[in-house]
Amino acid sequence: MTPADLLARRSIRKYTDEPIHADQLRAALEAAMAAPSAMHCDPWRFIIIQSQTDRDRLADALPYGQMLRHAPMGIIVCGDISVAHRNQLSYLLQDVSAAIQNLLLALHAQGLGAVWLGIHPNDDRVDAVKQAFGLPENIIPVSAIALGHPAEHPEARTRFKEAYVHYNQW
Repeated sequence: MTPADLLARRSIRKYTDEPIHADQLRAALEAAMAAPSAMHCDPWRFIIIQSQTDRDRLADALPYGQMLRHAPMGIIVCGDISVAHRNQLSYLLQDVSAAIQNLLLALHAQGLGAVWLGIHPNDDRVDAVKQAFGLPENIIPVSAIALGHPAEHPEARTRFKEAYVHYNQW
């Protein structure tokens, strides 16, 4: 994947009805789990949401996640605080976020589209997802991903701002 390919990855909120193949999902999850994690603790956990009923339940919990109702698949990306480095939330969030970015890039590399939907740190969303999907106490839902074959194709773009870059000192 080239830097230009990375600039072409965009949040996709509209999908065709074409299903996600098991090998595509597996490849994306393998890429997600190839992310770096503090002390190799790998606290990420994934709940694959395939049924319409479950995608609707997830959309009910996420005010900005209504595209899940029309996506062929969703993923709840969680972290296990009991295995995170030093059992620290900060390490868990960094590790899981790295896995999410890998997941999004792997989906894009396969011609799929996805959008990252925040759950954590919104207590109402965390609680709703935990209750709706039976998450144990040690599992923290960090985000949801709606994914599918894109029915929209936003142009590649950069958000680079030279003013945000500092060399050697502030």
